[in-house]
Amino acid sequence: MAELLIRDLEPVVIKRLKLRAKQHHRSLQGELKSIVEAATKMSMKEAIKTSSAWHKRLSGHSFSDSAKLLREDRDR
Repeated sequence: MAELLIRDLEPVVIKRLKLRAKQHHRSLQGELKSIVEAATKMSMKEAIKTSSAWHKRLSGHSFSDSAKLLREDRDR
C-alpha cells in the first residue's frame, strides 16, 4: 500500500483530527484513512453518469441466460 505524508498542518487541525479519531474509536491514522477513502468515493451523480454510459454501450446486445448455462453444466 502507498503511504502519504502531509506536512505543515496547523496544530489546531491535528488537535481536531485527534478528537475526531477518538470520537470514532479509531487511531489518528485510521481516522485519516477513513476521511481520505470517503473523499474519493464516487458521487451519486458520477455513478449515474457511469451507469448510463454502460447502459448505452450495452443496449442492443443480447446475453445468454446464465441460470440455464449453470443448470446445463450441473446436469453433466
